[in-house]
Amino acid sequence: MTDWTKLRRELIGEGKQSPLPPEIKLPMLPKAVMEFSQKAEDPASTPKELSKIIETDAGISCELLRMVNSSAFGLRRKVSSIQQTITLLGIRSTKLFLVTTGLKQAMATSDSKLINLPNFWSTNLERALMAREIAMLMKVDADVAFSAAMLEDFLLPILSKELFDLYLTFTINQDSDPCLLSEYERQHFSWDHSAAAANVMLDWSFPDDLICAVYLHHKGLKLLTDDKLGKTAAAAVAVASLIPDPLRQNPQGLDQLLTLNDAWPEFKLFELADKIDQELREEATTTGNYLSLKNRLEKHAVLLETE
Repeated sequence: MTDWTKLRRELIGEGKQSPLPPEIKLPMLPKAVMEFSQKAEDPASTPKELSKIIETDAGISCELLRMVNSSAFGLRRKVSSIQQTITLLGIRSTKLFLVTTGLKQAMATSDSKLINLPNFWSTNLERALMAREIAMLMKVDADVAFSAAMLEDFLLPILSKELFDLYLTFTINQDSDPCLLSEYERQHFSWDHSAAAANVMLDWSFPDDLICAVYLHHKGLKLLTDDKLGKTAAAAVAVASLIPDPLRQNPQGLDQLLTLNDAWPEFKLFELADKIDQELREEATTTGNYLSLKNRLEKHAVLLETE
């Protein structure tokens, strides 16, 4: 068993050490999410008591029910109330999905010129669906993998707005001198968005396994070979993070996924890409110009045929 609290302490300490400049304004989590997270720590809390907290926020309640009842979750029966959701999923899993939903709501007003929010959340969801599939394949915590992949880049809309010139330079240079976004950030800021996000999540009392998975998500395929973490949800998130995104954080991401597909027989990349593409379209989360992993693989195949 991985000692996530010990690992989190090794990675970022005990908090209150956020590397972010003080002028960067962070989103506020909805009150219902904060109250639920605190109440959920009480072992005497009941689904009925916890459901009342969520139901004070109609937007959060609707989004949580929509997410849980989606075909991506594959529930045998639909749930019609928050209390049913908590009873069915359990308090811990509900908390994971709730913080994901709440943070997405908190970020809804971010207006970075470099990031199209609908496409941004589509990428996050696609990675989350992939992370969950990989986690199930590895027989590790699929809920943590899903939530961490949804949250891993949540600071990027804010950072690319507040530090616009530096992030713009990164996107321009990707055509002539491609590099990892995390390396570029550390070069210019001495920190990267995954470390910053992990510190913020610790301040918000997020679970340590979730924090660690977000912190480590840029490790990519290296995490699969790690003796301690190679068979954890964090490794599933790191692999799913290789799915290309509009910022082109990892210019070699698609190639690395194809390499893994050749090396790991159980990892059927093309079948997973097709399944996830269908789930994205059923959820109606993608915009007309969103380039899914399936689309990218098809374009890659065409390029190979023309060479």
